[in-house]
Parts: sequence; structure tokens; C-alpha cells
Amino acid sequence: MSHFSKNIAPYVNKEIQKANQAQCSGDYSSAFTYLENAHVLGQASTYWHVKVHYLMMLWGFKQKNIKEVLGQAFRMIGAALLTAVKSVPVGNTGGSNVSPIKVMPIKAEHAAIISKAKEHA
Repeated sequence: MSHFSKNIAPYVNKEIQKANQAQCSGDYSSAFTYLENAHVLGQASTYWHVKVHYLMMLWGFKQKNIKEVLGQAFRMIGAALLTAVKSVPVGNTGGSNVSPIKVMPIKAEHAAIISKAKEHA
């Protein structure tokens, strides 16, 4: 695992934990939003990028959302192949509701976390 992956891990895990808590309380929309946050934070790490897409796919299964399941299967392959060569659309939230190649703005708080994790990598 790269230094960036290790440095960003606490932040990605925090969003995953929030997603799990929201899912358990039946707040499926917020759960997915937290997964999107985790995606943005971990997108520069192949490990986290693929893992978050996998978790999004599981969310899709739980919601019986075939579009999300199929979209995430496609995105997992892309994440596995393209993250290491830095060919991912920065800021993309990762859901099947957005183009997998769309660059999106990053929230200031997320940009600061990413910058800090890269600085210490």
C-alpha cells in the first residue's frame, strides 16, 4: 500500500463508517453521499478507489438498484486499471448517476485532506 493510501485511510474509513451507520438507520441517501465522499478522498489510491466502488456496488444490491450495481462493476474495472496511471477524473463522486469521465469540483475540506495526505506521502 502506498504512503498516500496509508495517509488517506483514516479519512476514507471515517466516511465508510458514517455510510454504514446511515445505512443501518435506514438513511440510504446519506449512506451513498458518505460513500461519494470516501470516493473523492480515496480516488488517487488504487486500493481505496476500487474498495469504495465495491462498497457502492453493495449499496446498489441492498437498494435493488441494478443501474448502480452494473455501473459500479464497470467502475471497479476502470478504477483498477486507470488509477495507477493517474487517468481518473478528479473530484468525480463515483456514482452511476454521473459520467465516469466527468471531472468535478472538490469540496475545500476534501481538497485540504487530500493535499495533506499527498504532502506526507
